[in-house]
Amino acid sequence: MSQFELTRTLPEDATGAALRADVLHGLTRTPKILPPKWFYDARGSELFEEITRLDEYYPTRAEREILIARAPMIAAATRASTLVELGSGSSDKTRHLLDALPGLHSYVPVDVSGSALTGAAEALLGERPDLRIHALIADFTAGLVLPDTPGPRLVVFLGGTVGNLLPDERSAFLTSVRALLAPGDALLLGTDLVKDEAVLVRAYDDEAGVTAEFNKNVLSVINRELGADFDPADFGHVALWNAEQEWIEMRLRARRALTAKIPELDLVVHFAAGEEVRTEVSAKFRQDGVRSELAAAGMELTHWWTDEANRFALSLATAV
Repeated sequence: MSQFELTRTLPEDATGAALRADVLHGLTRTPKILPPKWFYDARGSELFEEITRLDEYYPTRAEREILIARAPMIAAATRASTLVELGSGSSDKTRHLLDALPGLHSYVPVDVSGSALTGAAEALLGERPDLRIHALIADFTAGLVLPDTPGPRLVVFLGGTVGNLLPDERSAFLTSVRALLAPGDALLLGTDLVKDEAVLVRAYDDEAGVTAEFNKNVLSVINRELGADFDPADFGHVALWNAEQEWIEMRLRARRALTAKIPELDLVVHFAAGEEVRTEVSAKFRQDGVRSELAAAGMELTHWWTDEANRFALSLATAV
């Protein structure tokens, strides 16, 4: 029999409260910042899907190449009965792992969007009627309690999304993942790799301007949810490589001096001409660095796979 269960661990207004807190904190500090998670309303998700199909944006293709080639090895190394996916979204790439795990009992997708979880589950159950799906509406960066499903468990975090976390946030996140792992469980982590600056910048500043629209979508989200009056046309899209930190930064740069009102926060935000808001950090990694960060969180890197062009990596780690 097919089985689908949806559990909410986030309060109903958790998303709205988090948005208000992030915008108030981020736009009243210097320099201004906004977290990248607020790109992803329905329109933002559509734009990101479009980005993944762009010639310039290689990470999605590279990661899928690894999954297709290495899924049988991942399955053999983990023998997972439960697959837990953090930030599951449409669960599209996960299908390669689901196909490779013959003894899989349960799939636990975790996302903040209930509609995304339900839509993905319906599609998966149409293909795999015996799969048990226990979906969690949860923020995986704020502590997570997993349902009682059989082990071994394979926790996966794909897409290079771990690079959107700052180093301290990444350390806390990996430590929280380690706390989820029992003996015999494993973590599969996707990381984009350090490479030529021009290749990296093009991936975040495509000729068609899709990433620019995606970047500016955060302003549309704030307008809709908080009654703000930002005009996205007042801001330019900036993508640059920070060589010292080895990460890409996306920013919005004010084209002129301007003022924006955010009634829901009783806030007026002033921008000087040329002033920037950092909207995303996307760290790029080296194998030794990934190994060290996993070790600091109490995990051991046991397998490392890259695509043929060595652009992206999947690493498998176990608890120590």
